[in-house]
Amino acid sequence: MVSPVRHLRSHSQTLTFRAAAPSAMKLCVIGAGTMGHGIAQVGATAGYDVSLRDVDEGVLTDAMDSIEENLGGAIARDKLSESEAADAMDHIESTTNLGEAVEGADLVIEAVPENEDLKKDVLSEAEELAAEGTVLATNTSSLPVTSIASALGDPSKLVGLHFFNPVHIMALVEVVLAEQTSEETATFAAEFVEALDKTAVVVEDAPGFATSRLGAAQGVEAIRMVEEGVAAPGAIDDGMELGYRHPMGPLKLTDVVGLDVRLDILEHLREELGERFRPPAILRRKVRAGKLGKKSGEGFYVWEDGEALAVAEEFR
Repeated sequence: MVSPVRHLRSHSQTLTFRAAAPSAMKLCVIGAGTMGHGIAQVGATAGYDVSLRDVDEGVLTDAMDSIEENLGGAIARDKLSESEAADAMDHIESTTNLGEAVEGADLVIEAVPENEDLKKDVLSEAEELAAEGTVLATNTSSLPVTSIASALGDPSKLVGLHFFNPVHIMALVEVVLAEQTSEETATFAAEFVEALDKTAVVVEDAPGFATSRLGAAQGVEAIRMVEEGVAAPGAIDDGMELGYRHPMGPLKLTDVVGLDVRLDILEHLREELGERFRPPAILRRKVRAGKLGKKSGEGFYVWEDGEALAVAEEFR
């Protein structure tokens, strides 16, 4: 019988695996930003012991506050009971010490900024400090997992786990197979995703994977349409939300992702796949101006308290 994971070397698809037992596993998350604390939250909610590590104590404090706030929201929506939320918080420990964070971990996921050299350095250090056999994962949304794996002593233990923002709400995780990823590692990763009550879509390591590549293509075309005066951001987003039932239009999503992040992804895809991913001049201009979207308060929309209040003045 052909292994389903090995079969995916030529035919990527969505798979369902037997879920790993949370009580038998410790998860370490490196990087306590938006994605990192989101991954820590869903791991703890699923019953895993989680160690959340960041070099900045202030970032860790903010991360724990955000997790507690998210869990409070889940209680308000009847998604969790108060005792379940409290139990999830009890399952998370934060630290600035990498050695403490990876000690006893079965899975280490890095969620540091989208810089390949930084990710290589962080994962190499984690591999040195972790126990032999620990599975390592990168949460990159577009960087080559095969290249990141090449920095490790045992690259067969690395896999891509591309979570989506907000992690506690989005149901999808891309399991990205590097050329070196072993069948055992791939299966372990997919089982972990299923244990989080999320859907694992297993893909080959290709530029932009599946979702980032498709999302970037739609996003860059929407930005070009604004630049060319085809329609205003609100009209384009309404068209995709109402006409195609997208939960969020491509320009509002660009604001949520971050215009700087979108620019970096497009630059990488342009280098790998050609001019169809060339970043529009308006995107470069906004990034240079520090108008990065939701996190800076303005991008294609004006944001306040996490909500888009209106289209940015230049488009009105």
